[in-house]
Amino acid sequence: MTTPTDPARVPRFPGIRLRMTGRAPAEENRVSSPLELLFDLTFVVAIAQVASQLAQYIARGEAVAGVGPYLMVFFAIWWAWMNFTWFASAYDTDDVPYRLLTLVQMGGVLVLAAGVPSGFDAQKFTAITIGYVIMRIAQVSQWVRAAVEHPDGRTTALRYAVGISLVQVGWVARLTLPPEAGLWSFLVLAAADLSVPLWAERTGMTAWHPHHIAERYGLFTIIVLGESVAAATLGVQQGIDHSGLTVPLVTIAASSLILLFALWWLYFLEPAGAGLEAHRGLSFFWGYGHYFVFASLAALGAGLEVAVERGAGRIETPDAVVGYAVAIPVAVFLVMLWVLHAPLVDQLVIRPVAIVVATAAVLLLPLASPVIGLEGTVVGIAGVAAALTAVTIVDRSYRASRKLTTEES
Repeated sequence: MTTPTDPARVPRFPGIRLRMTGRAPAEENRVSSPLELLFDLTFVVAIAQVASQLAQYIARGEAVAGVGPYLMVFFAIWWAWMNFTWFASAYDTDDVPYRLLTLVQMGGVLVLAAGVPSGFDAQKFTAITIGYVIMRIAQVSQWVRAAVEHPDGRTTALRYAVGISLVQVGWVARLTLPPEAGLWSFLVLAAADLSVPLWAERTGMTAWHPHHIAERYGLFTIIVLGESVAAATLGVQQGIDHSGLTVPLVTIAASSLILLFALWWLYFLEPAGAGLEAHRGLSFFWGYGHYFVFASLAALGAGLEVAVERGAGRIETPDAVVGYAVAIPVAVFLVMLWVLHAPLVDQLVIRPVAIVVATAAVLLLPLASPVIGLEGTVVGIAGVAAALTAVTIVDRSYRASRKLTTEES
């Protein structure tokens, strides 16, 4: 970790403030700071809220109608986390001003979380927009500080500050538009938000740390998986209250845990840090593409919650509908795991053919729900994920042994 005695980080006010300069991209042993971990926890509430709202749509048999609002609200959650994470990777000074501005951003996240239900059901983004205004006042202040104290990155930092501010004005103005303009205005402004980093980094790439970024994304994956565990647990609790501890309830709950554990294992089988270090130009592709990874895992939590409730007999949603509420997020996760890592590494740990076979099996299983029931569907999906994990581990060991044998000969 860089110390205050480093020439590049001489204290402006000892014990209070450091000069904000770009962190070294090759800094050794760079890990997430306690402040970053605390910041991540503010997103727990928001993710739980949006997953709960989607679960309600699925339970009512209106899953298709809930997809659009879910993806829009989840974009707001994901993009807020993204903006903080990449700035912190490049400019985290961890001094008093930095911590206080992060506190302001955390407050904005909590306001955003409070607005999730109204944003989902009524498409009213007032609270979410207010949360963003709070976050972006702090975020723009950070970029302005970086521009003032880090001359080498001044142009890029000012582009970020200006771009973020202009797009936020657009989000505020969107609140005055009629409801029928909601979707297209959202798409336009979301595209503008995504374009700001692409435009800003054209004048010089910020000094983000590849292994730090890979770790941050891994930690957020764990948070989203944790919310899925919490959602399934909530379903179990409600199921027990309704009909007691039944065999279908226990079967689906146990399978849900196995499924989530297998997906966690699969995600961390593919190393990303070294790939990002070797292919920094692919950072936008990899970073933006994770929207679908995170969104699919949160949606899976909603599907598992409904599956547990269906297994307990609390709801009457058709088994095939609930089955696909589990299968589709798993399929999206598997495909995106392949798509995002394939350009980064010379050889994928999880073989593409195995992902194709597993994805096809997962998507076909709900069709058999009239025969095997919802329990059989969830057990089957969990079994496919577990089998893919086991096959990959054995295959990786085999390839490593072959490589070692070849080197020795």
